[in-house]
Amino acid sequence: MAKDKMKNCATCGQLIAANCKACPHCGAKNKKPFYKKWWLWVIVAIVIVAIAGGSGDTTADANTKQPETTVQNEEQGTEQKTAKDTEEPKTEEPKTEEPQVPQEYKNALAKAESYSSMMHMSKQGIYDQLTSEYGEKFPADAAQYAIDHLDADYKENALEKAKSYYEDMNMSKDAVRNQLISEYGEKFTAEEADYAIANLK
Repeated sequence: MAKDKMKNCATCGQLIAANCKACPHCGAKNKKPFYKKWWLWVIVAIVIVAIAGGSGDTTADANTKQPETTVQNEEQGTEQKTAKDTEEPKTEEPKTEEPQVPQEYKNALAKAESYSSMMHMSKQGIYDQLTSEYGEKFPADAAQYAIDHLDADYKENALEKAKSYYEDMNMSKDAVRNQLISEYGEKFTAEEADYAIANLK
């Protein structure tokens, strides 16, 4: 027998033919080493292919997922940047200081308030009194400022005037109305005078 077709028995260690089914010395079965069995190598090959394929997919997945993270990060960065850009231009608006009101305007307004609350005068009556050379002698712009800023209820003023004419001077309602709207009298509007007459008792 050729030397290369001989092998040692796995059980007794004696030299025997590689292709014999049993050891002639000890009678033990002559088994091929497990690494020489063909089906074992098929299984190993399948396992290696599966592992290689699986790790390839994982790598591919990792490579595929990575750009998403990058895109998300970029989007978040863009959003944050946009938010910062929106927030940054916090330029303080210059405080609009109210224009200084001249003292004469304030004085005219104070006079107008007293004519309205104490003497129950009409808007036109107050303006004329403020600008009259026989009255307060305010310039027209100061008088107009006072009229524009005066908080007065001219209908109620007309009613108070009507009461004084009607009750204290015993005038008729028609006479009172004429006195209220007269340009030589109180100078109330027709609407204000009608309100006053309608509310006289």
